Amino acid sequence: MSLAADLETAVFDRVPQRAVSIVDAHAHVGPYSEFFIPQCEPADLVRVMDRCGVDRAVLSSHLAIQLDARSGNEATAAAVAAHPDQLAGYLVVNPWQNPAEELARWGDDPRFVGVKLHPDLHAYPLTGSRYAPVWEFAERSGCLVLTHTWTGSPFDDPKHLGMVADRHPEVVLLAGHAGALPEGFDQAIEVAAAHPRVLLEICGSYHSGATITRMVRALGASKVVFGSDFPFIDLRYSLGRLIFADLDTEDRIAVLGGNASRLFAWRGRPPADDRPTG
Repeated sequence: MSLAADLETAVFDRVPQRAVSIVDAHAHVGPYSEFFIPQCEPADLVRVMDRCGVDRAVLSSHLAIQLDARSGNEATAAAVAAHPDQLAGYLVVNPWQNPAEELARWGDDPRFVGVKLHPDLHAYPLTGSRYAPVWEFAERSGCLVLTHTWTGSPFDDPKHLGMVADRHPEVVLLAGHAGALPEGFDQAIEVAAAHPRVLLEICGSYHSGATITRMVRALGASKVVFGSDFPFIDLRYSLGRLIFADLDTEDRIAVLGGNASRLFAWRGRPPADDRPTG
């Protein structure tokens, strides 16, 4: 049986898949201030991961990306400490809340495997000088940076990502949502194509199996990374778009987890297990 058939059979049989190592590169935990989200705690994410057969998720707390980076990063560290085999953290840097101090506090903590920026929520452009400590840390350590992107935003439109990549070509940039809106997908593809260290992460309400396939065919599977945006979007729904996308076996393995395992290995952490990771 092929990998695609194994994955699809697991879905239809409602059992966890065991064919490939899956890494969710974009998740969150905790309550969100603008609307109610049920089942948003770390244990809720882990329970859904177990049900789906997802090995690892990399998350940031809603508290960190919205209101209080310091307390929110503490919540992320606690979540990872409670589930060290399945969760890893993004260190959120709010440009208005002592970026250098947060990086110094957590930069050597192995619970954090990436930096997360949310220029839209923080109302500060990705190209702004307050992010200088982030780029310095990323260049020095090899740590990847996941940034929110939203087409048309004055803070994190894909064009901003391209400008940062021009200035900091050695930094690995993961474009959260890949521009988010259909009218921006082509622009996100163009930015990733022009910059070797820019990759597209594919969570979002407007993505589908067809858009994922288009990105893989335009850029190659090594430039596309699976993420769910849990709990904004259910992990099962996000995963289904990719499982049923028109991809060959090697591309599917790479996007599901192989690329993420490579990106998060800058601290020397091995892949989750010995199943195919690309």
